[in-house]
Amino acid sequence: MAKIDHFKMPKPVKISGRISSLTNSFVNGVIPVIEPTEDEVKEALRDLGMEDGIVCAYCGGRYTEWDHFYPLVKGKKPSGNISEINNLVPCCSVCNSSKGNQDWRVFMNRKPEKGSDDWKERMKLLDRYDKRKELL
Repeated sequence: MAKIDHFKMPKPVKISGRISSLTNSFVNGVIPVIEPTEDEVKEALRDLGMEDGIVCAYCGGRYTEWDHFYPLVKGKKPSGNISEINNLVPCCSVCNSSKGNQDWRVFMNRKPEKGSDDWKERMKLLDRYDKRKELL
């Protein structure tokens, strides 16, 4: 399999991390991690409207990492979501930290630019991306 230079799986949370919790560390250690193929990454980016360039799915800024679209831990319990391409979106570190374990819709509806044309378009793309999971 060819190495995908624009995709890296999120790093597991370490127990020694300052903002980490024991639950997050445990869940990260036991949940499945499914590395995507290059074609799967391209398909995800296409569904996010990012064929011409990768940006933060939440704010449209420069992306730095991939975020779990749905959190792995919710209410200090495993959520049932795993680390796989259908649960990952490119994002910036600010959005990733700010979103935390919130549902993506809750996070997006709290963003300051809510209501702007750019925000509305990102919401449509994220909604379409979310629905693709149901089709798989």
